[in-house]
Amino acid sequence: MKNGTLYIVATPIGNLEDITFRAIRILKEADLIAAEDTRHSRKLLSHFGISRPLTSYFDHNKTFKGNYILEKLREGLSVALIADAGTPCISDPGYQLVRDAGAAGIPVVPVPGPSAVIAALSAAGLPTDRFTYEGFLPNRRGKRLEKLLSVKGEDRVLVFYESPRRLKATLTDLLEVMGNREVVVARELTKIYEEFIRGDVAQVMVELEEREIKGEVVLLVAPAPAPSEPATLPVIELLRNYTESGEISFKDAVKQVALETGRARSEVYAEALRLKGKAGS
Repeated sequence: MKNGTLYIVATPIGNLEDITFRAIRILKEADLIAAEDTRHSRKLLSHFGISRPLTSYFDHNKTFKGNYILEKLREGLSVALIADAGTPCISDPGYQLVRDAGAAGIPVVPVPGPSAVIAALSAAGLPTDRFTYEGFLPNRRGKRLEKLLSVKGEDRVLVFYESPRRLKATLTDLLEVMGNREVVVARELTKIYEEFIRGDVAQVMVELEEREIKGEVVLLVAPAPAPSEPATLPVIELLRNYTESGEISFKDAVKQVALETGRARSEVYAEALRLKGKAGS
């Protein structure tokens, strides 16, 4: 018997109009829909007139339900996996199911669509050529500080999911660990009260000080600033100072200047020869 297909179907993160035509078709045709929260998903399916068998698949039943779904796939049935919102398997259960299906030779087909990470990045106004998604920060402050410290020097935009209840505490920790870096708080994406709050950490903290934060939050942090070059005298001037003093040899002067400026010793040596030639002419 031919295996069925596992579809990874992205669903709206807020505005229901963001669902794709393809996602609606796949959900209407699927033999089984595996949903993180069946009560939540029934509202979405009902809105689009979709009536298909539904089963739950979430963190606490993923082993048992994963086996059940794999069994249905081996029977030749098609299964659509959906999360409560956005793209499944991104900070949502599904990774192990996809892995097991692939290992069993079952086709796994992505049906792309809404993603809070990409939506936030696209409108944040931060460099988007390189970024790293870090998921949810730890609940406990000690672990959170440890995590922030580990990515402090990252030269890509950092993207986190954060609870509205912890956002202010996280910004305080961010200021302590990374300094007053540029950040963007993207809240309630694609929903009625969608909001982007931009500025450095201190400005955003002042903006949020008297407010009760509601809704899902994506926190974006600008890349770490490039390390500043140490202030050094020009190579020629340094060489002249060392060679004219007569305190160290020509060879040692080249070595010392290379260390102080970070320039390759061969480059400094070439400069030193030019300087020596001018002095002898």
